[in-house]
Amino acid sequence: MRLLCLALLSSLLTACAGGQQSLPPGASYVAMGSSFAAGPGLLPYVPGAPARCARSSRNYAQQLAVKRGLALVDVTCSGAATGAVLDGWNELPAQMTAIGTDTRLVTITIGGNDVAYIGNMIAASCQILAAGAGQGMDKCRAPAWPTEDGFQRLDTSLRRVAAEIRSRAPEAIVVFVDYAAILPPIGTCAATPLSAESAERLRDIDRRLRGLTAAAAEASGTFLLKVSDLSRDHGACSTVSWMTGYPAPPGVAPYHPNLAGMTAVAEALDRLLPR
Repeated sequence: MRLLCLALLSSLLTACAGGQQSLPPGASYVAMGSSFAAGPGLLPYVPGAPARCARSSRNYAQQLAVKRGLALVDVTCSGAATGAVLDGWNELPAQMTAIGTDTRLVTITIGGNDVAYIGNMIAASCQILAAGAGQGMDKCRAPAWPTEDGFQRLDTSLRRVAAEIRSRAPEAIVVFVDYAAILPPIGTCAATPLSAESAERLRDIDRRLRGLTAAAAEASGTFLLKVSDLSRDHGACSTVSWMTGYPAPPGVAPYHPNLAGMTAVAEALDRLLPR
């Protein structure tokens, strides 16, 4: 297999993809994934997209497509897990069906919902604020911490996702885009109201999720854009943040990338992808 290796920001990207591909204007681009790809709260939403997907017209895929003049099919959807990518989700077809043999670029951010990463962060923060205000927990959902079996299932699913993309679009450049940093390496702040125990459990979920995504990319010979590294100094507690905190203003998704975060990912992809 010939290797496509890009030098720019090499610490943020591991790459091993078949063929010396080019990505000219008009190339077919399919964007898949969960809310960290869809961009809930970043108005306006894509006209005609399913309402529950909250698919922003300013998410990283949309911005990249404009920069490069790519023919984008955006099937990202807030709340999606790997099952939504592989098998469909209620009335929504499998995101995978958007890929064809003519697809030349695929990006995907997925897996967090399989292990309730953001859901648990929101639930734990809700409990802390409710307790601090002397309120009951009836409005807060209890965290549902993932089990080891859950991580094993995610590992299998991520590898299936990578293999299926490769099967459907053997000539495509495939990029796993991992989840942006939310918490600082140590401690918390006002924007991340969490107990020390919950914060550590969430950091562990983040580490496991990043590791499984990297393993799936490596095993399938696809790219990995390490947004987790790129955003290390731009979490919810940072002065220049790419992430919303908790609670978020009305209409804004807590613990999700803001517009600056989405733009940073689009710019990183633009620098790293071939022309």
